Amino acid sequence: MLTLRSLTKRYGEKTAVDALSLEVAPGKITGFLGPNGAGKSTTMRMILGLDHPTSGTALIKGKRYADHTHPLREVGALLDAKAVHPRRTAYKHLLAMARSHGIPARRVDEVLEATGLSDVAGKQAGSFSLGMGQRLGIAGALLGDPEVLMLDEPVNGLDPDGVLWIRGFLRSLAAQGRTVFVSSHLMSEMEVTADRLVVIGRGRLIADAPMEDILARGSRNAVRVRGPEAQGLHALAGRLVPEAHDVQWVSAHELVVTGLTPERVGDLAHEGHVRLHELRAVEASLEEAYMELTAGSVEFGEARL
Repeated sequence: MLTLRSLTKRYGEKTAVDALSLEVAPGKITGFLGPNGAGKSTTMRMILGLDHPTSGTALIKGKRYADHTHPLREVGALLDAKAVHPRRTAYKHLLAMARSHGIPARRVDEVLEATGLSDVAGKQAGSFSLGMGQRLGIAGALLGDPEVLMLDEPVNGLDPDGVLWIRGFLRSLAAQGRTVFVSSHLMSEMEVTADRLVVIGRGRLIADAPMEDILARGSRNAVRVRGPEAQGLHALAGRLVPEAHDVQWVSAHELVVTGLTPERVGDLAHEGHVRLHELRAVEASLEEAYMELTAGSVEFGEARL
């Protein structure tokens, strides 16, 4: 369990994190989202004691990170996969971490195997690709067999097989009852991985809800309509306009209708004898919901030249 109570961090006149309060429960994958500059990294650093809060507290299983005798056994974290001595082998890097917390050496072999690095355990970390570096960082997070895992952009640099691996791996960890807190900018990946989402903007909490509730906020009640006859579609659009909130043309043979159900659009097409090849509801996406939630919290907007 991660607990944040009015967590605040100020740098001079700038407030990076503003009275952030939330609980990250075990048994679920909780996604952590926000625009650039929202305060995600600062929040994670304060949880790990790397930055000191101006006020408020960040607790891991009821204690501050620094108050745990062996913190690596309580929380495993990956914030920067490059934070490894480049001339140290993967095995020796993990062994040094293990010895600092009284973790047996056999655990190093276990996490190397779990992350698919057994064959490169003797190679220097500086020679690793970005994806291999990510795996090494995840191995380090798992080293103490912690109940809490906190990962920043864990799929960064992974190939498609690696992405599938980390997705399944995180799910298995959550299924074991562990607390899994994951930050990412990849909306499509977060949508299929996370059970719950925490969204912040300008250091403040915007949303803390199950994935399905977040997606519901982005639902446009839209319908995609496609037909072979442009003239018939234009006639149908005229019949839709009085009832629909919006009718947008995608091409001469395709349009998107907002504010009506597929059934109602189908009935109007039937009444007007308009032949259709496609009629389907447009499912809400996390990207749409996220953009709607954070519309007023983007610190770095679109450049105009």
